Amino acid sequence: MSGEGFGVLVPIGMAGDVRLSDARVAAGVIGFPIAHSLSPITCQAAFDKLGLGYRYAAFEVPLGKAAEALADMRARQMLGLSVTMPHKAAVVELVDELSDAAQALGAVNCVARRGDRLVGHNTDGAGFCDALEAEGVDLAGLRCAVLGAGGAGRAVIAELARREVAEVAVIARSIAKAESGAALAGKLGVVGSGDGLAQYDLIVNATPVGMAGTPDAHSLPLNPELLHSKQRVVDLVYNPVMTPLLAECVCRKVSYSVGVGMLVYQAAHAVRIWTAQEPPIGAMAEAARAELSRREGLQQAVQLDAQTEQSDIL
Repeated sequence: MSGEGFGVLVPIGMAGDVRLSDARVAAGVIGFPIAHSLSPITCQAAFDKLGLGYRYAAFEVPLGKAAEALADMRARQMLGLSVTMPHKAAVVELVDELSDAAQALGAVNCVARRGDRLVGHNTDGAGFCDALEAEGVDLAGLRCAVLGAGGAGRAVIAELARREVAEVAVIARSIAKAESGAALAGKLGVVGSGDGLAQYDLIVNATPVGMAGTPDAHSLPLNPELLHSKQRVVDLVYNPVMTPLLAECVCRKVSYSVGVGMLVYQAAHAVRIWTAQEPPIGAMAEAARAELSRREGLQQAVQLDAQTEQSDIL
């Protein structure tokens, strides 16, 4: 860790020529680990484009320290915090008020200060649907299937139901989790099966399958033979941008959306909540894409170095 601060909110990864005393750290993201987060990239791009003179920092806050982080936020009179794992559930009990979405999901990904009170929001689902609608996708009446019933999946399920889709089928390894997720969609929610994916208009991968650096990095979350040209597939995995699932979509001429859209739009909701200004989506998306491109380049370089070292050994 580096930088100035007090309590647990000590910024990491800020440029060497930027000190907290140079500009107001108005917001930040808490999580553990946190160095991978794109929130400092997207939200800082928004603050800069809006000309606010604010800094957005990453705070590495260990499990069990969320209460201290929110106390520090109050003391600093910050606008708010983004919240990621492992604190989303814990923060529910630490704020003074909850939005309807946060209450329903039992998870907070955005905290905003309103006078002396802290309000917990969950912008994940709205960010997902807004990103699709920005691409021209009309969600009303669609039959949807969501693979995975973790935090991101649950947010997507609940918001899809609010956008008046025809059905939300939840497919998960655990039947209990699938049932719990489906319940978030009310009468529109059902427990689905991977074998029945061909009947759905919108398929959402909300599992980590295909994520770089994981055991399933080169795997698929579904049987690609079930995909067809009348569907749209969304992969919430954004590293890499072009996942194995989306590569299959390209080969099969299936429409698709990349995971960075949800990332940008959920952050845009947070910026709007904190500043009461319209977020510059274009600048945020451009910053996110540039950073992801940079990271993928670094990953490829590391892989090339490893292959070279291996060939030298052989």
